[in-house]
Amino acid sequence: MGFPISAGLLDAMVLAVVSRSDTYGYEITQFLRSAVDVSESTLYPVMRRLQKSGLLETYDKEFQGRNRRYYRITDNGSEALGEYRREWLDHKNKVDSIISGEDKTA
Repeated sequence: MGFPISAGLLDAMVLAVVSRSDTYGYEITQFLRSAVDVSESTLYPVMRRLQKSGLLETYDKEFQGRNRRYYRITDNGSEALGEYRREWLDHKNKVDSIISGEDKTA
């Protein structure tokens, strides 16, 4: 059984991968596939949306005679990632407490 990945969580995951170092789409996809079932056709629109929102920027670099598009996180993207991380930690702690049976709110 798997858990669905929301658009916001996918945005956060892409920003987190790119924050480690500039990288290209296929590499982002392979890294995320180690944790979630996601395809390139799902990720490229996410990366374009993050770019249009000013959270990622791109540049082309030659690789084996072809241009490869690299993604780099922007300052706004780093700020957004920080907020995603805070929200994720809060959400994760709440879900963990319910699943582990330690829910103090009920």
